[in-house]
Amino acid sequence: MRVLLIKTSSMGDVIHTLPALTDAKAAIPGLQVDWVVEEGFADLARRHPAVNQVFPCALRRWRKHPFKARRSGEWDAFKSALQATQYDAVIDAQGLIKSAFIARLARGPKFGLDKYSAREGLSARVLDHPQAVAKGQHAILRVRQLFAQSLGYALPAGAPDAGLPREHVPASLSQPATLVFCHGTTWGTKHYPEVFWQQLVGLACADGHRVYLPWGNDDEKARADRLAADFASAEVLPKMDLDALTDKLLSWDAFVAVDTGLAHLAAAAGLPGIALYGPTDPVLTGVLGLRAKSLAADFPCAPCVQERCTYRGELGKGVSPPCFSTLKPHFVWQRLRELCI
Repeated sequence: MRVLLIKTSSMGDVIHTLPALTDAKAAIPGLQVDWVVEEGFADLARRHPAVNQVFPCALRRWRKHPFKARRSGEWDAFKSALQATQYDAVIDAQGLIKSAFIARLARGPKFGLDKYSAREGLSARVLDHPQAVAKGQHAILRVRQLFAQSLGYALPAGAPDAGLPREHVPASLSQPATLVFCHGTTWGTKHYPEVFWQQLVGLACADGHRVYLPWGNDDEKARADRLAADFASAEVLPKMDLDALTDKLLSWDAFVAVDTGLAHLAAAAGLPGIALYGPTDPVLTGVLGLRAKSLAADFPCAPCVQERCTYRGELGKGVSPPCFSTLKPHFVWQRLRELCI
């Protein structure tokens, strides 16, 4: 069976799709999936054993410079590659106008979220077989349901499995281990307080572990340097692309992260770990893995889902954002140790 999957971005959304591919591969012998994905995530998509071919696209770049995309031949090459195969099913797993545009170009019966289930209901107009998938569920479960309904198999009851091959077995924290602390994220309100990160690095190093600190921009690099400055067992990583970082995650032992794509990647790579949620809601987008857990702030206004904190009460005074005052470093460290027995 040949299936075309359309799920272009973001990194978290791409990672959330991997367990559905694992389900489908187990249910359908000989399944081959081709995947349309943003060029920056192509290497990640290729790692799944169900994926036969990846069609990297650059919708963000092409939209900014449409004439350049035409003149360069990139768009025509992409469209030709996409239309070279008659598929048994084309699955738009994104439910956006941009993904519907790509689905419309492909050859084969088209499946996806119906107008009540998709983020952008108009995307369902190009579908031959729109599927009802209830909102309010975790993103991973929604994609798993969409695949099961579209391809005609029973949804497995087990925990989600991202299918990333992993040879290294994570070590218990009762012995020296390698940890990664993913401290970088987008919204200011999603940042775990730096002083808390410093304490967490100190707790890990005091127990004999080595802590690695990735970064993706100058601000994150500066913070990583500050966090590592006082600890011989803390190391700031060199700048890495996503493929190299994924290789590292598959060989480390545990993680702590804020609400960021790297948290989902770490969980998908099979690391036990903790993701910290203040203003955002882990019920919908928390980490899911065999040994990965989300910790949500127990605060009056959490989750507020706001990029700027508007809380003006007395609780959490001196901590910014104040919701993280309920996720103190010693508590986080203890929960991580419990996961990594």
